[in-house]
Amino acid sequence: MFYAKNVPGWERVVRVVMGAAMAAVGIFGLHGGAAGYGLIAMGAMAAATGFIGFCPACALVGRKLK
Repeated sequence: MFYAKNVPGWERVVRVVMGAAMAAVGIFGLHGGAAGYGLIAMGAMAAATGFIGFCPACALVGRKLK
């Protein structure tokens, strides 16, 4: 299924960078605890929405590219 992109280019870059940073803190900073695994999962989701260009949460509130 194909979705219309709803995340602008500059925000995609920010999401990928911040997602990678969140995952790194989860891996190296929290050493595999429950909070670390949660942070890794959130970082992976942020990075994935950056790579794909579509955010389901943004689509729920009706966000579209202009």
